[in-house]
Amino acid sequence: MADLSPPASFSKLSTDAGAAFVLESKGQWWHAGFHLTTAIVGPPILTLPFAFRGLGWGVGFLCLTVMAAVTFYSYYLLSKVLELCEKQGRRHIRFRELAADVLGSGWMLYFVVFIQAAVNTGVGVAAILLGGECLELMYSNIYPKGELKLYHFIAVVTVGMIMISQLPSFHSLRYINFLSLLLSLAYAFFIAFASILAGTSDNVPPRDYSLESTPSARVFSAFTSISIFAAIFGNGILPEIQATLAPPTGGKMVKGLIMCYIVIFITFYSSAASGYWVFGNKSNSNILKNLLPKNESPLAPTWILALAVLFILLQLLAIGMVYAQVAYEIMERRSADAKQGVFSRRNLIPRLILRTLYMSLCGFFAAMFPFFGDINSVVGAIGFIPLDFILPMVLYNITHKPPVTSITYWVNVFIVAAFSGAGLLGCFASIRNLVLDSKKFKLFSSHVV
Repeated sequence: MADLSPPASFSKLSTDAGAAFVLESKGQWWHAGFHLTTAIVGPPILTLPFAFRGLGWGVGFLCLTVMAAVTFYSYYLLSKVLELCEKQGRRHIRFRELAADVLGSGWMLYFVVFIQAAVNTGVGVAAILLGGECLELMYSNIYPKGELKLYHFIAVVTVGMIMISQLPSFHSLRYINFLSLLLSLAYAFFIAFASILAGTSDNVPPRDYSLESTPSARVFSAFTSISIFAAIFGNGILPEIQATLAPPTGGKMVKGLIMCYIVIFITFYSSAASGYWVFGNKSNSNILKNLLPKNESPLAPTWILALAVLFILLQLLAIGMVYAQVAYEIMERRSADAKQGVFSRRNLIPRLILRTLYMSLCGFFAAMFPFFGDINSVVGAIGFIPLDFILPMVLYNITHKPPVTSITYWVNVFIVAAFSGAGLLGCFASIRNLVLDSKKFKLFSSHVV
């Protein structure tokens, strides 16, 4: 098992291959903005109309706005905790190091490792699954009687992920992630435009915005939707992103956050409003499936949807790489030798083998369990809510020690309590949906729930 103990001082970083090769600190604030945008703004926004099914218009936009405000606040606090530790001579480049330093190096260290591993693997699987699904949707519309299945396209996306995974460091993804930012703006525009065109066409299905028929079903749907929002806004790797900044990091992360949330405002609200307006409670977990129904004519011009799919596929490669960095850092901290070159044979061969194996396993699970919407909600409840809605508030209250009588202290306590409850209920509701949906598919099915 990889050595998970945090380095005690800066001197140890010279022999820490995970830090030297994967989390090298050379970036500027705009590079952090590119990384953050790729980590948060991605094709999961195609799930937003589906999430609105469980909440409706008013509550849906309210929850979307609250999630945006709480996550920005949470990431701001976490960046301030990291800056404080850096000023005190303890610069943490890993989430688990920060948690262990503030909360103790016992079970909390392994708790964060487990949660981050669940998040990274879940996002990796979902990214490959969504990429394969997008390819399969286009293929089935061009060749309705084609013999290729979903798992064939998942294999194609996995190969692409394996190839780009050989870029050695997080910092080396900066230009790819800038392109990812542009791609997210582009396909969000195309999806919104396609939805508006579909909504004004004669073939659009009747609109129905009604919620579930029974109170219990409404509660489960609502908390599943909240979990999806948490997954879409979450990233769970902010310390690792801040680690790519060249020290001192003071104030740089806040600028990156502002850049990221400008893109979030444009993409999230346009995708949610346009998709739910057209399809209402018939919105699929991937809005492209509504716009490109099987064995039927597309509800928007094919060239618009084809461009959107192409941009989504390209961005998924970047997303898969961003979330894989924590796994790579853990692997290379033990497998690589920091005293030798990053491209030396001693380090290149283990990197090639381990990263290929990791991405292959993500692709295998994506093909075996095609549950895009449910994977999103489970990852949100189990992974993103603890890392992005609970721990930053706890860490800030412990390190900065705001007075118990202050508004900041009680706002943080309220967020921790509210999202702890929402996380537990969302976890239960998401797993319930996963169990119910498991009856609808066979292993390696071409049907994505």
